[in-house]
Amino acid sequence: MAIILNIETATTNCSVSVAKDGKMLALKEFNSASFSHAEQLHIFIEDVLKEASLLVADINAIAVSKGPGSYTGLRIGVSAAKGLCFSLDIPLISVATLSSLAHQTKPKENEAIVAVLDARRMEVYSAVFTNDFNQIKETEAIIIDETSYSDVLGAYSKVHFVGSGAEKIKNTIQATNTVYILDAVPSAKEMCALSFVKFKNLELEDVAYFEPYYLKDFVLQKPKPKK
Repeated sequence: MAIILNIETATTNCSVSVAKDGKMLALKEFNSASFSHAEQLHIFIEDVLKEASLLVADINAIAVSKGPGSYTGLRIGVSAAKGLCFSLDIPLISVATLSSLAHQTKPKENEAIVAVLDARRMEVYSAVFTNDFNQIKETEAIIIDETSYSDVLGAYSKVHFVGSGAEKIKNTIQATNTVYILDAVPSAKEMCALSFVKFKNLELEDVAYFEPYYLKDFVLQKPKPKK
């Protein structure tokens, strides 16, 4: 038996779930552009454990969304996950953010999934999957134009674009074999089954050295000079 606490803070959605053998017992999340993760995360952890009638000592592993995503959001989630792993002496599991996001779709045979997170201007963080969630294109940051994903669109009968970056794509490319899920955000709900598989396969992270997958270097924005 494995009780796994799942933490998702890569985007605007602060999300926590607890699962037993991959089956979700409780979920607490709040999606806000104000990024209230620092204030909400530990409260949500307490809430899901209480709802599932569990104690912190019952947890067998912590799973965290590893990115790509918000620099600050990822840091908050990973710091909390590592802190719990150290204090409880339990393993750390990382789940790719775009992989769990892709699992919010239900594609059929010969259909593909493109999980996309909004980045700056016309850029998105992107990963492409088959209908059975096998990743076929590496996670990358790309600039959207009229030719984006033409190879994928030409190879599959339908392509599901899911995530906050999907609207940029919908407004730019011309294709008829598309489905857009614009309001989807990464959630700890989909992490339940994914983290359990990793736990069973002993795909664990080094708690001391694990870092989020930012994909791009963090750039500090200089404040504009006052006029």
